[in-house]
Amino acid sequence: MKLGNAILKILMPLMLGGAILYWMYRGEDWQTILHVMTDEVDWTWMLLSFPFGILAQMFRGWRWLQTLEPVGEKPRASVSIHSIFLSYAASLVIPRVGEFTRCGVLKRYDNISFPKALGTVVTERAIDSLLIMGITAIVLLLELSTFGTFFRKTGTNLQAILHNFSWAGYFVAAVCMVASLILLHFLLRKLYIYDKVKATLSGIWQGVISLKDVRNLPLFAFFTLGIWVSYFLHYYLTFFCFDFTAGLGIGCALVTFIVGSIAVIVPTPNGAGPWHFAVKTMLILYGVQDEHALYFVLIVHTVQTMLVVALGIYAWLALNFTNIKTLKQ
Repeated sequence: MKLGNAILKILMPLMLGGAILYWMYRGEDWQTILHVMTDEVDWTWMLLSFPFGILAQMFRGWRWLQTLEPVGEKPRASVSIHSIFLSYAASLVIPRVGEFTRCGVLKRYDNISFPKALGTVVTERAIDSLLIMGITAIVLLLELSTFGTFFRKTGTNLQAILHNFSWAGYFVAAVCMVASLILLHFLLRKLYIYDKVKATLSGIWQGVISLKDVRNLPLFAFFTLGIWVSYFLHYYLTFFCFDFTAGLGIGCALVTFIVGSIAVIVPTPNGAGPWHFAVKTMLILYGVQDEHALYFVLIVHTVQTMLVVALGIYAWLALNFTNIKTLKQ
């Protein structure tokens, strides 16, 4: 039974992401996509975006040190950063497993309490969620006129959308709903297990309340903003790789970035599928042709995912040459 559940946890996100990608790219001419990649992409801008993708994860590693310190845990900065690199790569195989992976790395190499580390991860996620909600509200207010103009010109309404929805669209929506219910079931089971383990709950609670004891709150805020500014620049610079997105402006970049960040909540490897669909839809709203929007999301997501893989491999190699602490200092 446990083996079956484990296999299902791996297969469901892959099937969900795969179904959405198949629906979006069925019938596409892959020779044309290859031509766009080799002859129409300015790869200089893509390379310039890489340092910001790396820096975002490094900021997350440095920030984690601050949330661990109040609960009496002091891992090495290098181990913290490598654990972040590895966690993102691990989540490509099993979505959301990265949170456990990075806590496990700290436990193995620096003898850090796993429950306390997991608690601080919960704290970080809460802070990031609040920040994203705030940015989302501001961006939507600033770009509200764009949405209004789009709906006025197209006469779009819910009834028309449902009427034009194909059977494939209904199928993908149904798959998403079923997958979400199954994953919610597993999450509730996990919470039930934690509820039965008092020691684990105690460690998690210590991590959650650790934020009030962070020694340098301005530095914590700087790292938090640095994470999301770096993520945005990592994404925004890719706009200049393509002629059809280079002139869209920072407003479009912010809207598509926020929508993409929300879409990756759906547990697929690196948001594959939901991210493509959400960002492509918003690009079309800003006047990008359907085909061009498809090329953009496929190329950008694929390349940025390869960067995550490369960082994960680097972290794995680096950790193999890292001394393991057997006693806390």
